[in-house]
Amino acid sequence: MKGSDKLRYKLQTATVVEKLIAINVLVFLLFFLFRTIAYLFQLPSDFLLEWFVFPKEPGEFIFKPWSIITYSFLHGGIWHILSNMLILYFSGIYFLNYFSPKRLLNFFFLGVIMGALVYMLSYNLFPAFETTGRSYLIGASAGVMAVLVGIATYIPNMRVRLLLIGSIKFWYIAAFLVALDIIQIPMSNAGGHLAHLGGAALGYVYTKQLQKGNDIGAWFEKIMDSFTGLFKTTDRKPKMKTVYRKTNKKSAAPERKSTFSRTLDKDEKQKQIDAILDKISKSGYDSLSKSEKDFLFKAGKED
Repeated sequence: MKGSDKLRYKLQTATVVEKLIAINVLVFLLFFLFRTIAYLFQLPSDFLLEWFVFPKEPGEFIFKPWSIITYSFLHGGIWHILSNMLILYFSGIYFLNYFSPKRLLNFFFLGVIMGALVYMLSYNLFPAFETTGRSYLIGASAGVMAVLVGIATYIPNMRVRLLLIGSIKFWYIAAFLVALDIIQIPMSNAGGHLAHLGGAALGYVYTKQLQKGNDIGAWFEKIMDSFTGLFKTTDRKPKMKTVYRKTNKKSAAPERKSTFSRTLDKDEKQKQIDAILDKISKSGYDSLSKSEKDFLFKAGKED
């Protein structure tokens, strides 16, 4: 297999989490390269960056509304992007076992938006930030926290194994990171930590609403579907001559039976998923057999 074929295959088989990580890393490398070139030729290095970072001033945001999304693909350094991508990968694996890839994108991007809004409101409402000059928000942390807190809220008692720590409940991890953000607000990067908390709050509320049967991110999913639909090409099918045939009532019976059987298959599949989730809530994810884990993983990809 050629190198280009291998790359194409990896892109086609990659999960939505892996694609998000790849985009973040690619953007980070491109901006790093641009800054290096700007340094060598003594050019201003921030003029391009300022078009994609999220500002604290509403007036500036009006002229670049796309920045409420684009800021999340920018990072300030190696540790910044490394920590975000590690947490996204870790939480994303569990997330996709229970929710669809589209729902993960809902959590991520709505968390990004909520984090930006909390950042802007905080810097314009709290007296502590009155003397702050120009300030910008970058990083995927708000979206990452939305995914992490979202899945931790859904499976709070599931035990996961962490290096040097051992087995620990999922919600302990999320609670620790949220507490860490709260503690660090007066110390440094207050805007960033407030944005993290905005994303975490979105993840918690979104999951709680899903458990009540309300999908508060359905509107965003429709927007994404409409946007991606603009880039899809429809293949033109050759015109075919229509042939009319006489049919009787008996020929329609098998079709109704097929539709009914598909409904039964879907209901049976949902019952199996519910049974596995009940087992997880009682005994944890590690109590599942390999076949049950495989079934749950495949079901999450098909939704």
